[in-house]
Amino acid sequence: MPKKTVLITGGAGFIGSHLCDNLIARDFKVICMDNLITGTRDNIRHLLKDKNFRFVQHDIARPIKLKGKIDHVLHFASPASPQDYLRFPIETLKVGSLGTHNALGLSKEKKAKFLVASTSEIYGDPLEHPQKETYWGNVNSVGIRSCYDEAKRFSEALTMAYHRSHKLDTRIVRIFNTYGPRMRINDGRVVPNFIYQALTGKPITVYGKGSQTRSFCYVSDLVEGIYKLMLSSEHGPVNLGNPDEFTILEFAKMVTCFTRTSSKIVYKPLPQDDPRQRRPDISKAKRILKWSPKISLKDGLQKTIEWFKINHSRLE
Repeated sequence: MPKKTVLITGGAGFIGSHLCDNLIARDFKVICMDNLITGTRDNIRHLLKDKNFRFVQHDIARPIKLKGKIDHVLHFASPASPQDYLRFPIETLKVGSLGTHNALGLSKEKKAKFLVASTSEIYGDPLEHPQKETYWGNVNSVGIRSCYDEAKRFSEALTMAYHRSHKLDTRIVRIFNTYGPRMRINDGRVVPNFIYQALTGKPITVYGKGSQTRSFCYVSDLVEGIYKLMLSSEHGPVNLGNPDEFTILEFAKMVTCFTRTSSKIVYKPLPQDDPRQRRPDISKAKRILKWSPKISLKDGLQKTIEWFKINHSRLE
């Protein structure tokens, strides 16, 4: 059988590049498309000479033109950290709207299966805990984070419209906090922030009292869940994340312990619209995909710290 071809938009980003690795290892042909606004060639440099890998630098807010058969389109293009989407709010809205429309149009043209990367941010500051896929969310549509939240909510709506109107074979993954190697050290998210501060002896900044909670999923667990969803027949949203829940202060103390840093924890005011709690209900993923995360926060964090120790000077 000829190899199946997968287009991954945002494939030079953190999660996208790990998806490229995973699918190349499974003997797919991979087309990685990225405009490198937040992605980097460093994440995919090791794949550039692989005969089954191709990199295309392109902004998918503009029409996508590719020759040949494509079997799957995985739409992962978007700034994903608050620092990035607050810096690029219009680009974030464009990639969630025009970019999703272009990726769906290509899927329709190629008769390809489509999967869009959504986010736990569509739940906003949730009033339901843990969050099920049936929860509609508590989102400030005009807040500073709305460029990301609403872009993802629109991309879900557009994906379902293509599914219902054009019978396109679609999937939606709602990704909860994910961490691991290849995170940008300055992307503003809590994992690289704390690790970088600890490794460089800077104060570790905790916002508020650190009582807000997050659930952290190691990237290899997430990618395995995405692969299973890609091959499934489920069209509705599916949460993927680790349901183990920690306060930000607990997480900061874990980082100080594992890095053996002399850094002190300092407290700053909470950012606007920062969610107080975030934890996925993964019952649907367990039932439909037979998936659940395997790597504990302790093990995953130690792997991530080791990667940052080797790479942090290059990433500054």
